[in-house]
Amino acid sequence: MQLQVPAPPDIISGLSYSLFGIVAATAFAIAKLSQRSKLDAIPTVGSSTWLGSWWAGIRFLTNAADIIQEGYEKHKAAPFKVANLNRWMVIVSGRQFLEDICKCRDDELSALEATNDVNNTAVLAEMSCRDGILIQCYQQLLNGEHLVGPEMFRNPYHYPILRSQLTRNLGTLYPDIRDEVVTTFEEILDLKGNEWKSVPALDTVQEVVCRTSNRVFVGLPLCRNPDWVNLNVLFSDDLLKAAMTVALFPRILAPLVAQCLTGVAGGIRRAMKHLHPIIEEGQKYEKYGNRGANQPNNFLSWLMEEAEGSERNVKNLTLRVLFVNFGAIHANIFESQVLYDLAANPQYMQPLREEVESIVESEGWSKDALAKMRKIDSFLKESHRIEGIAFLTLFRRAMKDFTFSDGTVIPKGTFLAFAGQSTHLDSEFYENPDVFDPFRFSNTRAEDGEGLKRQFVSTDPEYLAFGHGKHACPGRFFAATYLKTMLAHIVVSYDIKLEDNIRPPSSYTDIAIMANPRAKVMFRKRAY
Repeated sequence: MQLQVPAPPDIISGLSYSLFGIVAATAFAIAKLSQRSKLDAIPTVGSSTWLGSWWAGIRFLTNAADIIQEGYEKHKAAPFKVANLNRWMVIVSGRQFLEDICKCRDDELSALEATNDVNNTAVLAEMSCRDGILIQCYQQLLNGEHLVGPEMFRNPYHYPILRSQLTRNLGTLYPDIRDEVVTTFEEILDLKGNEWKSVPALDTVQEVVCRTSNRVFVGLPLCRNPDWVNLNVLFSDDLLKAAMTVALFPRILAPLVAQCLTGVAGGIRRAMKHLHPIIEEGQKYEKYGNRGANQPNNFLSWLMEEAEGSERNVKNLTLRVLFVNFGAIHANIFESQVLYDLAANPQYMQPLREEVESIVESEGWSKDALAKMRKIDSFLKESHRIEGIAFLTLFRRAMKDFTFSDGTVIPKGTFLAFAGQSTHLDSEFYENPDVFDPFRFSNTRAEDGEGLKRQFVSTDPEYLAFGHGKHACPGRFFAATYLKTMLAHIVVSYDIKLEDNIRPPSSYTDIAIMANPRAKVMFRKRAY
């Protein structure tokens, strides 16, 4: 899905939007001018003048990759700044700056404050991908307290649930995860005989991810309810579009815009109709002390156990479920890239099949067996290295003047990010970095014996797909589990190819890297 700013409703006249635009442009200009003088010591990529920086901000929307790469090459391992439409952003790279960011306290450089600012268009662009799940997705989905209320931002108690209970239960839940992957593929593809069938890659993966995630989030039968699946997909898109709409206006207008020009509230009400009876039944178990065997082992139940006060009402519990769905569903962008890479490189199908079949034959399908599939793991990691989900990562906002270890001062209020994709494509860290080498990491694991360090879910200064440090994506272990299961199931069950044998190109908006939303992949039952 290509990230687009939604069209304004017809009810608002062109004159009204012109006035809004003048107010917004004036506010943004004042904000950028007042901030620039504090950042004069940091070199600029592009123009530093008011008019020039405004034009540079527009260019950044369509040419962020080249601008970031230019800064990375000119100022490697040193800070530089780029103009967004409404502010300056400082970009850093290198191990020492990464260490400084990860070591600092949240009252110095804040990830949550960066993501909560509704005018941070770069972060909003990154939101469209994450994904995934992931990929720091859970850090991005808190943006915009005007859209969903401040408690989602002020009390993110679902984070520790994702980190602890979800991760801890993955082994127990794995049979359900695999069952949903297999069942959903069978129902969507509905293959007959030896026929080839062409399906939209993004839509197909989106439904598999949504149903599989909700098998864990809310369980059967709701995870297979077509309306539940549809509303979660639409809500994820609506939330992103709403956040982008709000970002077009000065912060002072955000509450009004959020209420009048977005459809988020309707999606919340629709979801509450599905979850209300489930929540009511679960709370009845709690009231009469009948917890235990009758209580489902899923994310919604864990939320209900941890929620206190007003967080126990249906609306707030529904919001938490919708938000984790937002992260999971946007993982489809990444898994679509994997599907394109597999279909474009059929020579790798056989070694992947041999690995999966050998392990499953001796150990069956389990989370432990999945952990031994090093080539599957490496394929995912390499696909994400080459075609990530964003050019920048590790967004922070300076809560006070902050001094890096090299003496660079970042003034209070400054937005900061790390050049993640440039790092992933740096020949200093990767041999032939522009070449897709799917077994790059599995071969390295065999050579250096550092198996855990080279895993898909592992983060290090040269691989930042899930962020790094204490704010690394808390859902990455769950995401990796179902993504690896999907890839392993595909290679042993199907033959796949592209319609025209050309890998669909990605598209770019601001810092976001988007899988081609219209491309199709052809499936047939595996021909042994």
